Amino acid sequence: MSPRYARVVVTGAGGGIGAALARRFAADGARVIVNDLDAVAAEAVAAEIGGLAVPGDAASEADTRRLVDTAWAELGGCDLFCANAGILTSGSFDAPDADWDKAWQVNVMSHVYVARALLPRWLDGDGGRLLFTVSAAGLLTLLGSAPYSVTKHAALGFAEWLRATYAHRGITVQALCPQGVNTAMLTGDGESASKDLLAAGALQPDEVAAVVAKALEDDGFLILPHPEVAEYYQRRATEPDRWLGGMNKLQRGFDTAATS
Repeated sequence: MSPRYARVVVTGAGGGIGAALARRFAADGARVIVNDLDAVAAEAVAAEIGGLAVPGDAASEADTRRLVDTAWAELGGCDLFCANAGILTSGSFDAPDADWDKAWQVNVMSHVYVARALLPRWLDGDGGRLLFTVSAAGLLTLLGSAPYSVTKHAALGFAEWLRATYAHRGITVQALCPQGVNTAMLTGDGESASKDLLAAGALQPDEVAAVVAKALEDDGFLILPHPEVAEYYQRRATEPDRWLGGMNKLQRGFDTAATS
């Protein structure tokens, strides 16, 4: 690992992709702060890798500021911040307001809170690297989950804005956009029309972490562990009607299966 990434913070690191990232960075020689809403899970991962657990809610601005303050107090700063926390909320346009609000807070505002806490420090210093775990849903969509799809598009939009605004000032922003990954988000309770489809090509979290580690050697904005996502994204941009028709065909197949 480059010395630039010797001090790392990972949110949502009690399991899944976040834990895999924490393990990978620690194995590469980084000092890692493990953050998760589940304090027990954060402590377990931190103990495993010799890191520091700082439990807290990524959707809380106060907790996020405390997390960043701890990085400066305990590590002397932060070279790489992985804003990885996220939630999957199923539902259509009629999902309860509470579900929309929670998805917005965790999937979007958590990234805003990170930027508010980090960027003033980085802009006054030597800069840093910010990795947002977004999801391929932010580039495409996720059938069966309007709140997730909409908020992941917003998260990608914020990452793009930060990259365009601050790249010349030493801030590198990258967006990690995997499809299916074998984590609790994919295998746990909760309905999503796309879950079975995503499971077929799902990667293991450590495979995603390996792709991320390689991507940190460069500054490419999009990190795509599933290479086919680039093709889908291009098709969506250049042939939107055809792409939407294909997605609707998938939805019709889900509807038929649900009623048969």
